[in-house]
Amino acid sequence: MPDVTIEYCVPCGQLERAIDTQELLLETFGQQLDGVRLQTGDGGVFEVRVDGERVWDKSAPGDETPVEAAADAVRDRLDD
Repeated sequence: MPDVTIEYCVPCGQLERAIDTQELLLETFGQQLDGVRLQTGDGGVFEVRVDGERVWDKSAPGDETPVEAAADAVRDRLDD
């Protein structure tokens, strides 16, 4: 099963967004995932990786909220 990592910028105050993203991924994909881990970072980073491969970061274009966009990126990766 895939493992998801959410790396977020601590100095930027992105912990709440990271937790919201983690919660949504666990609620949406549940047992399809091995786990969803939060990883601290800096320099403005906010990215989601599946098995080490970046599937979404905050610079991605789109109209969705970052939390929804990250979930869609994980869904696309799981569908592959």
